[in-house]
Amino acid sequence: QVQLVESGGGSVQAGGSLRLSCAASGLTFSNYGMGWFRQASGKEREFVAGISWNGVGTIYGDSVKGRFTISRDGAKNSIYLQMNSLKPDDTAVYYCAKPRDTYHFYPGGPRRESDVGSWGQGTQVTVSS
Repeated sequence: QVQLVESGGGSVQAGGSLRLSCAASGLTFSNYGMGWFRQASGKEREFVAGISWNGVGTIYGDSVKGRFTISRDGAKNSIYLQMNSLKPDDTAVYYCAKPRDTYHFYPGGPRRESDVGSWGQGTQVTVSS
């Protein structure tokens, strides 16, 4: 059974930084691109960042480009999201996501909710002005 466990959320002032982690188990981690999504209160869940199965390729949502960096560590079966220059608009619950199928179909990880096969429980990030 796939499990995705996020950590690293918290409260920070605007301009600050946080680093989220997601530890994956129950899967052959190297077979999957992975991703991060977020959902602010009262809004739809949105794509934040994706990373390819081999870590070579990354992609970001427009609202976080240049500020957030996604990475992965195969030895730890983990992905990370380094968030810099945080803004109040970044306040949301952040979710780690695994696609429904392997890199053959989702080489860069999930991009839409319909691509996702497994979600983490989420971690709250709150940015105050």
